[in-house]
Amino acid sequence: MIVIDSASPVPPFEQLRAQLARQIQDHTLAVGTKLPTIRRLAADLGLAVNTVGRAYRELEEAGLIETRGPAGSFVSAAGGQGRERARRAAAEYAAVIASIGLDTNEAVRIVQAALTNGIAASPSSRVASSHLPDGNPP
Repeated sequence: MIVIDSASPVPPFEQLRAQLARQIQDHTLAVGTKLPTIRRLAADLGLAVNTVGRAYRELEEAGLIETRGPAGSFVSAAGGQGRERARRAAAEYAAVIASIGLDTNEAVRIVQAALTNGIAASPSSRVASSHLPDGNPP
C-alpha cells in the first residue's frame, strides 16, 4: 500500500519513490511485478502525472524498476544494485563522520532523523493510498 501525506514537508514524488523503493528492497514487490501505469497510479493517489513520472524515473535511475516501452514498468532484477549503492553511501558517510570527529551515536541519530523525515506519515493528515501491483484500493 502506498500512502501519500499531503501535510508532510517531504514532496509527494519523494514519498512515493521511497515507499516503492522500500517495497522493492524488502521484496513486497517481487522481481518482475508490473507496476501500474503512471497515469493510473497518479489518478489512484490523487497526484499529478508528472509527480508519479518523476518517482518512476528516479526508481529507474536507481536500477529498481525498468520500463519496457509500451509494455509498462516492472520491478527490475537489478534491484540489488540499490543495496550496494546504500552500502557505498554508508561507507562514505562513515568516512565523513570520522574526518570531522563526530560521535557515533550522534551520527546514527542524524541518519535516523533523515530516514524518518523522508518517510514519516502524520496520522492527522489527509492520506491517499493505493495498493500495488494493480493500484486498486481495497
